[in-house]
Amino acid sequence: MKAYNVNDFAALVGIDWADKKHDICEHPNDTEKYHYSIIKSKPEALHEWAMSLKQRYPNQIIAVVCELKKGPLIYALSKYDHLVLFTINPSTVAKYRKAFTPSGAKDDPSDALLQVEILTLHMGKLNVIEPESAAMRALSQLVEYRRNLVQDSVDLSNKITAASKSYCPQAIE
Repeated sequence: MKAYNVNDFAALVGIDWADKKHDICEHPNDTEKYHYSIIKSKPEALHEWAMSLKQRYPNQIIAVVCELKKGPLIYALSKYDHLVLFTINPSTVAKYRKAFTPSGAKDDPSDALLQVEILTLHMGKLNVIEPESAAMRALSQLVEYRRNLVQDSVDLSNKITAASKSYCPQAIE
């Protein structure tokens, strides 16, 4: 895995994701300014946004940081070669926010900014999300689905055993 430096990127982008929309904070490396935007969480909107980054920063890579390791947003963005995806633990962002906002007030644009700040200061300590093939993603989802089914089966068996012990303990023996 390659070690990245902030100067390797044309821009640093923080995404505070949600079900219906994503708040974005973009920090071009050649300026001190931050640009805020909101995009819908639809695949078409993500594609349009990713391609607009490619047009604004031709032949350059962009660092994108998010509080996710997997999910639709990560799967949608991992197909773009010009984006390098970093992940931050959500509790890290919450603790960083609390350090500078004693009230603990949370809003999505400022969380996206905090992610960019953490990426700027601690890029070498953050995990890079290596894109997986579509087959590996499908296999991972199937394995996770199977694991959940097995756990459901164990949970159900334990509930039946507990209920049987309370109503008719002889049946267990």
